[in-house]
Amino acid sequence: MTEIPGWWWIGFTLVAAGAQVLRNVMQKNLTQTLGTIGATHVRFLFGLPFGLLFLLLVMLVSGRPLPLIPGRFWAWVVLGGVAQIAATALMLSAMQLRSFVVATAYAKTEPVQLALFALIFLGDRLTLPTLLAILIATVGVLLMSWPKAGAINSPAAQRDNIRSVLFGVVSGAMFALSVVGFRGAILSLASASFVVNATLTLAVGQLIQTGLLSSYLVLRSPATLSEIFKAWRPSIFAGFMGAFGSQMWFLAFALETAARVRTLALVEILFAQALSRKLFAQDNSWRELAGIVLVVSGVAILLNA
Repeated sequence: MTEIPGWWWIGFTLVAAGAQVLRNVMQKNLTQTLGTIGATHVRFLFGLPFGLLFLLLVMLVSGRPLPLIPGRFWAWVVLGGVAQIAATALMLSAMQLRSFVVATAYAKTEPVQLALFALIFLGDRLTLPTLLAILIATVGVLLMSWPKAGAINSPAAQRDNIRSVLFGVVSGAMFALSVVGFRGAILSLASASFVVNATLTLAVGQLIQTGLLSSYLVLRSPATLSEIFKAWRPSIFAGFMGAFGSQMWFLAFALETAARVRTLALVEILFAQALSRKLFAQDNSWRELAGIVLVVSGVAILLNA
């Protein structure tokens, strides 16, 4: 393999984070008409054609054959695919209960959980400065998401807040498991091209996810599947951004440890906050500035670790 510049994973991660925010915005809007499962399925069903197209283009440009696929690849990619479905559904459920930024923030407890999962399953060891960066940036994200005084002043609001926290944190755990699964699948492939490995994993993962959710909806809610196709215009954009963002994530995972990638990805909360102010007119707490400082500080430590 030719020498890969050390900063490439940073570029892939930042592009992926921006694409993910845009996809989340579209999915949040689609939740109103398609429900949680329907909106979850959009990113996979409409993302699959783009994932297959990316694979075709990579194979044509690289001129490389598809690598041999070992048995452990399938175990890893199924883990990643199923965990990502659960994570997306939980995050969208949290968004229905709380603001776009708050729900995104709770899901971003993922790097802390991911550091542990990646060590156990992949043997990804982290330096002390990297662990410090993960903790600082995660605290910053949670600080930004802290509810304003008086915002939760009724039993119903308190229940929704507790459910939102649970959905968000468990969503973060599922996202962490999905990252472990997909990185494990990428690393199991023998191709000398990290681009081929990442793109093949994306295409196979989306194929599995589309098959699982489509089968579920055919059996349990065919009307939802019909509504998804009726909303094809916004769904295409959500699908493309989902596939494009995943392609960037997988390229980053092929080059760097999962925990470092997902910690840098916490800048997504800053992108989400900017979009939330513009699109949803949601105000955030006075702790916002302190949270931003911590997120930026954590990322700065990470990049210099």
